[in-house]
Amino acid sequence: MTTPFAAAITGIGLVTPAGIGIEENWQRVLSGRTAAAHDDALAGLPVGIACRVPGFDFAGAGVRNPWQWDRYAQFALVAAQEALRDAGLTAHAWDDDSRVAVILGSGAGGTTTLEEQHAVLLAHGADDISSLTLPMGLLNMAAGQVAIELGARGPCMAPCSACASGASALGIARDLLRSGAADIVIAGGSEAPITPLYVASFARMRALSRNPDPARASRPFDAARDGFVIGEGAGMFVLESEEHAARRGARVRARLLGYGASADAYHVTKPHPDGRGASLAMRAALRDAGLDAAEVGYVNAHGTSTPGNDVVEAGAIAALFGTRVPVSSTKGVTGHLLGAAGAIEAAYTALAVARGQLPPTANLREPDPGIEVDLVAGAARSCAVRVGLSNSFGFGGQNVSLIIGAPQGRAGQA
Repeated sequence: MTTPFAAAITGIGLVTPAGIGIEENWQRVLSGRTAAAHDDALAGLPVGIACRVPGFDFAGAGVRNPWQWDRYAQFALVAAQEALRDAGLTAHAWDDDSRVAVILGSGAGGTTTLEEQHAVLLAHGADDISSLTLPMGLLNMAAGQVAIELGARGPCMAPCSACASGASALGIARDLLRSGAADIVIAGGSEAPITPLYVASFARMRALSRNPDPARASRPFDAARDGFVIGEGAGMFVLESEEHAARRGARVRARLLGYGASADAYHVTKPHPDGRGASLAMRAALRDAGLDAAEVGYVNAHGTSTPGNDVVEAGAIAALFGTRVPVSSTKGVTGHLLGAAGAIEAAYTALAVARGQLPPTANLREPDPGIEVDLVAGAARSCAVRVGLSNSFGFGGQNVSLIIGAPQGRAGQA
């Protein structure tokens, strides 16, 4: 039997609607105070509510020609820079830059650039579109730009598995470390989808909440939920083998213990009604970590606030863990950040495990009677947890589950 491999989480960077930086994010998520608000940029669209990153300023990132970066790449770099600082590392000062990888997932890529330049094409013709349209807009460009800025010359990839993209990136990063292909991996997800086309498209699918009150619009697991609130941002990690982290005396915030992926093979937007894909991903992550379900003490659910996802996911969780495991969704605060969600929620799971606090599900007032799990609601719950699980599911039936453990396998402080 293969010995389970743990990747050390030595750095975390967060740029989300809950704030910029670990502490601002963590306090906002624990408070259960939603970031959803009316958005003037969406005026005239069927849905005008979104979760924006507050006070974001790319000027401090220190890049040349900042106007050449799409918003999703800007988020990714700022989060990656914070993760490096948190890990005690410096860009371009690597022992061996060929051993530093960047794995950065996104579901949509440079949507702002692509939509803006398409409008230029229609209004003025092909000769007026920017020559930077593709270098800014392609799905892999945030990964490429971050690697350039940080001087990371190891493997560079941009996984796309819709709303599981950020979680997929972390799983791939752990596999790179396990295989010996890298010593350090900067990994996560980024998304900037609050654009007219994306919002109108999700609204046309009736995936977005139509609640006129932003404070109540994103309400995972609530009986009155009617869709998600779209958000933007990035979550980035520094991952290392435990041996590499120990050699340089790094502080370890948490450990990435297991990664499981699956496909529903059922429908392009609807989850399998029996939660088959979700169950397969969670069970695969447990096997990969060499753990039993009884050892998991917290589940950060995908929990989108859509009628279909929440009840199916809760059923899959209950079938595997019973009703004993506390479950919450942080999307009540941040909204749904699509391809960035998995990385951000993995960060929240790591902090929950390390700090012994479970974030509440914001806006959960009347749980759906068809959901039979222990939902954390109302306020954060203090609970010593050794192992947590984070779920991320995407359109196309693509599912990822991550198992995250406390430093040295113990609940602690980080």
